[in-house]
Amino acid sequence: MSMERVDLAIEKLRNNGVRLTPQRYAILSYLMGTTSHPTADEIYRELEDNFPNMSVATIYNNLKLFKEAGLVRELTFGDASSRFDGNTTDHYHCICVSCQRIVDFPYPPITGLEQEAQKTTGFLIDSHRLDFFGTCETCQQEKN
Repeated sequence: MSMERVDLAIEKLRNNGVRLTPQRYAILSYLMGTTSHPTADEIYRELEDNFPNMSVATIYNNLKLFKEAGLVRELTFGDASSRFDGNTTDHYHCICVSCQRIVDFPYPPITGLEQEAQKTTGFLIDSHRLDFFGTCETCQQEKN
């Protein structure tokens, strides 16, 4: 995990008047140190041994705070379980349709796409997301 990213995130929170609790630090550090795109429940299960008094509501409240501060991205897929990404740089994802694993796809952002969409549709485009769906290597091997 890049401690520099965590330190910058902490500084941003403090500059916005947010108090840094041990739980908040643990959630933020976990998100910025993983590439697994966890759900709130997965984060809770990962941290509950170290924070037995922490609730799932604490996780959700902090994820909302981090999202509003621009420190994490929420990935929704139309079902009830959002995934969270501590990497807020522009990047794409490959998603396994079998196990729902999400992997970052390190490809340069497609420039000009948002402007073209805006010009063509009249929408005021804020951002875009590109996801690729398929079967991961592990699930492919399990099927064979």
